[in-house]
Amino acid sequence: MSLLLQTAIELGLISSLVVLALFLSYSMLNVCDLSTDGCFTLGACVGAVVAISGHPYLSILAAFFAGILSGLITSLLQTYIGIDSLLSGIIVNTAMFSINIAIMGNSSLLNMNKTETIFTILKGVLNDTFLKNRQTLIIAIAAVAVVLLVLNLFLKTRLGIALRATGNNPAMVKSSSINPYVMTIVGLCISGGICALSGCLLAQSQKSVNIDIGQGLLTISLASLLIGRILNRSDSIPVRSICAVIGTIIFRLIYTIALRLNMPAYMLKLISSVIVILAIGIPYLKSRYPEFKRRMEARKENA
Repeated sequence: MSLLLQTAIELGLISSLVVLALFLSYSMLNVCDLSTDGCFTLGACVGAVVAISGHPYLSILAAFFAGILSGLITSLLQTYIGIDSLLSGIIVNTAMFSINIAIMGNSSLLNMNKTETIFTILKGVLNDTFLKNRQTLIIAIAAVAVVLLVLNLFLKTRLGIALRATGNNPAMVKSSSINPYVMTIVGLCISGGICALSGCLLAQSQKSVNIDIGQGLLTISLASLLIGRILNRSDSIPVRSICAVIGTIIFRLIYTIALRLNMPAYMLKLISSVIVILAIGIPYLKSRYPEFKRRMEARKENA
């Protein structure tokens, strides 16, 4: 496996955790959480600070619970304070910039070159094996596998079914004596935790974190989620979630190909937006094509 391909797969797997977070909030709960960029950066900052203080394992848990707190604030703003879901995400995302700077000690960049992380620990373990220099890939695969397993098991529980029903029909859920506000809070808290976990893993794998680490992540994650939706031909939740992960890897491979073709780095944001437009627009245009065809045939007959 070439280093470039391995890096693309590693980034795709780590980024797929954000896509799984959106899968829960956007696909299951039907809430578009715009605080994703800030929550991802929060996980990276908290994880980096805790790891630098000498607690590499605790950094993972700290980042996860920081993400839960972010999701809690976002959900409370839109449920019990009555702020629109899109606006509440924007508010939290804006506030996160200041919070993340404060967490990093009034700095916009943290260097982790001399910091012990779960990646450096595993690297030392694998040094004399055939898996040498595969520590990032192994941890990324393990993290995605655990999140996929837990997420799919959760969505099959009574609480998970109630959460999915809230996304489909909040009025029906309310008439069934289930509080849709509580379901929204639970969904966004779990989503925030997974998103922050992704940020923590990326920061530690890259041995640095800066305040812009999550910039534009929402668009990229939506593009990956929509690619996964195009690949999916089943209503099964496990299949849909796995397709979301595959979609993220495909998206990262497209990025890699674009870089190999010497495309300027600033054009990659445009590629993300174009992929989102195509992923949403093509299915819509295909559904409208029969009607368009009938109209064209009717015009020919009238002419």
